[in-house]
Amino acid sequence: MATPLTADRLLKALRDEGLEVHEYRDWRTHNRNSKGPWGPVNGVMIHHTVTQGTDSSVELCYEGHSALPGPLCHGVIDKAGVVHMVGHGRANHAGLGDSDVLRAVVDESALPPDNEADTDGNRHFYGFECINLGDGEDPWPEAQKLAIEKVSAAICRAHGWTQRSVIGHLEWQPGKIDPRGFTMDSMRGRIAKRLGAKPDGPAPKPPAQYEPFPGADFFRSGRVSKIITAMGKRLVAEGCGRYEEGPSPDWTEADRKSYAAWQRKLGYSGDDADGVPGKTSWDKLRVPNV
Repeated sequence: MATPLTADRLLKALRDEGLEVHEYRDWRTHNRNSKGPWGPVNGVMIHHTVTQGTDSSVELCYEGHSALPGPLCHGVIDKAGVVHMVGHGRANHAGLGDSDVLRAVVDESALPPDNEADTDGNRHFYGFECINLGDGEDPWPEAQKLAIEKVSAAICRAHGWTQRSVIGHLEWQPGKIDPRGFTMDSMRGRIAKRLGAKPDGPAPKPPAQYEPFPGADFFRSGRVSKIITAMGKRLVAEGCGRYEEGPSPDWTEADRKSYAAWQRKLGYSGDDADGVPGKTSWDKLRVPNV
């Protein structure tokens, strides 16, 4: 039984265990605390998402859906082993479960069968959703299982718990099957072994990147356009200054439409997306210094 870790302490614990952690939107203040208490916390609960795709799964776990508002967990563990933080505080992940199971988690003893749903689990457990269809066929990459092991060990280490404080949703609430594809006993064995050694230390920081700007995703995608290439060459030639002249006389209507589409990708609209390069558009575009 413990007071929940602050967002900063939780983030540090995960990274000190050697995990790559991404912070999604305003996860630090995103919670369901208005609907009930958060804490004391007693353990970590592992789930599978029944979804595919990292971006859509992270968004779903942050937003929730019409029947169950988000956050649906505290973090999402993707197939590559990256942890995406989506909430801090009470989260809609555990639901009602067995009070005997909670007692065993508190005592760190063998788990009894989960045959009742009489206790609020959202109050007592950190929850982590792992991207997997849960059909018994979708694979669990080793990088993902290692991240589950590290996430669980990091939180247990921070609270002074053993591996017995980590359970699966299927061990908490009658009728649940997640996580499906590995056993929680095998995962607890991995966690116990990790807790017997020192943490791996902070993961290397990713390379510094420019701050996001309108159209950043388009440029990161590596897609090629003759118009964009020509504009880029002109900007470089002029020291990335404003491009104030009109389009070349030999531009076709197709060229103008292509450039207009590029302007829209950059986030412009109206007169600033007319397919004609001009001072107004470049004044509004904030680009990194090069």
